[in-house]
Amino acid sequence: MRRLKTLAARAGAAVMIGLIRALFAFLRLLGPERSSDLGGWLLRTASPLIPVNRVALANIRAAFPDMAEPEVRRIARGAWENLGRTAAEYAHLKTLFDYDYLNPDAFSRVEVAGIEHFVGLKDDAKPGLIFSAHLANWELPAICAQAYDLDTTAVFRAPNDPAIAAVVHEIRSGAMGGLAAAKQGAAFAMQGVLERDGHLGMLIDQHFTRGVIVPFMGRPALTNPIMGKFARRFECPVHGVRVIRLPNQRFKLELTPPLDLPRDAAGEIDVQGAMAMMTAVVEGWVREHPEQWLWMHRRWRPNMIAAGAAGAGVSVAPIPVFKAT
Repeated sequence: MRRLKTLAARAGAAVMIGLIRALFAFLRLLGPERSSDLGGWLLRTASPLIPVNRVALANIRAAFPDMAEPEVRRIARGAWENLGRTAAEYAHLKTLFDYDYLNPDAFSRVEVAGIEHFVGLKDDAKPGLIFSAHLANWELPAICAQAYDLDTTAVFRAPNDPAIAAVVHEIRSGAMGGLAAAKQGAAFAMQGVLERDGHLGMLIDQHFTRGVIVPFMGRPALTNPIMGKFARRFECPVHGVRVIRLPNQRFKLELTPPLDLPRDAAGEIDVQGAMAMMTAVVEGWVREHPEQWLWMHRRWRPNMIAAGAAGAGVSVAPIPVFKAT
C-alpha cells in the first residue's frame, strides 16, 4: 500500500510538472510582453477572491494607517498584478534581461542605474554582499550579475509546491549563476562562496523566525541576520539592489553604493544595526512603489516578536492589531 501511494505521488508530481512546462511553453509563444499582461490581468482580476488577499489588505492598512480605503485596495490590486506579471515572466527569464552597458543608449527592455558598482564588485578581487527585496521582478538582479560575469550566488527559497519548485529551478539554473537553497546547512555553502572571494545575493524582506528584531514600515519585524553576520566576519562591501517595474513592460535596476554599516564599541560591524540599516533601505523602496511589493506575505508576527524580545531581554512597544477583512 505504501509503495502504491509513493508511485501515485510520483505520477501526480510528474503530471503536474508536465502541465507547468506546457503552460510555460504557451507563455513563451505569447512573448514576454503579452505573457506579462496576461499574468498581471489574471491575478489582478482574481485577487478579491483569493483568501490571502485579506493579509495583503491588513498589511497595507497597518503600514499606511492614514491611507484611504480605496487607495489601500488599489495598492493590493497592483501588488497582485505585479505578482502575476512576475510569475508569467518566468517563462522568459533567459531573454528578459537585454541591457548592454557597453552600448547604454541602445533601446532595451531593462535599464540599469549604478552599473559602475556592478563593475567595481567584479574587479575588486574580494567578497561582496548584495541584498534585495520582493519588488517588481526580483529575479532580474541575479540575471544581470550572470550577464556580466559577476561571480554571484543567489540565495533562494524554493516554492512550497514541489512541482512548481522543480520547474522554477530549471528556469533559474539556465538564466542565473550560482544558486543556494535557503535550508538547513546553507550557511556553510554561503560562507564558502565568500571565502573564495565570490558574492552573495539575498532577499531580506521576509519573516525569519530566528531573526533579529528591526523596525520595518513602522512595526518591529524579525529579519534574517546572516548578511550582517557575514559583513562583520568578512568586512566586505554591502550593496542594495532593487528592481522598478516601468510602463510598457520595462524595468529599471538600481544598485546602491556600498553602505556604511554601523559599528559597535570594538569597531566591528553591529549585526542588528546592519540589518536595521539594510531594512531601512528596503522600506524606502517599498514606500516609493508600494504596489510593486509582496504584501501577501505575513511579514509581521506580533506573537513571535514578543517572544523573541522577551528572550533577548528587549522591550518592545505594544503592536497595533489590524483586522484582516
